[in-house]
Amino acid sequence: MMTIREKAEYIIRDIKREQGTNPVTIFRNIAAKDYVSMHGPEHHILDGASLLVAYKNAGGNIDIDVALDKLMSEGLRMPGAMCGLWGICGAITSIGAALAIIDGTGPLSADGTWGAHMQYTSAAIGELGTINGPRCCKRDAMIAFKNGIEYVNSHYGMALQYEHRQCEYSDMNAQCIGERCPFFI
Repeated sequence: MMTIREKAEYIIRDIKREQGTNPVTIFRNIAAKDYVSMHGPEHHILDGASLLVAYKNAGGNIDIDVALDKLMSEGLRMPGAMCGLWGICGAITSIGAALAIIDGTGPLSADGTWGAHMQYTSAAIGELGTINGPRCCKRDAMIAFKNGIEYVNSHYGMALQYEHRQCEYSDMNAQCIGERCPFFI
């Protein structure tokens, strides 16, 4: 069995090969790998990394190697099951970490990015809260991406792509909420 660090290293290695500007497509390409579980803390790295790579591929001014190393470091600090135990989703915090990396935001930032990132996470968490649990790392990632892509496009003048796609994981998810999920087939 692989450790979360080993999974994270595979994610970072493989995601650097992705060429598109659609974070959902990048996510799906990597999520299909055998080292990515249906649910798990590897999503705390994968989700933000997908956004960072799409941002870079769309012309974003970022050192992708440094950014992905930082994202991996932040993602590895996020425990599994934080959605149920802490009341905050790891997919959303991963995208929030990616935004902080892009902007260079920290706890003392006063340039507006600190608050803007809080507004992003608040909107995404609010949307997840209306759907309710139990957790689904794939569904939660799609909500995080939808809100994160809107944020990136409006704040950075980018044109990252988003498409609402039907879920292809429901048969693999023993806790699938079915028709309550906006991505259910």
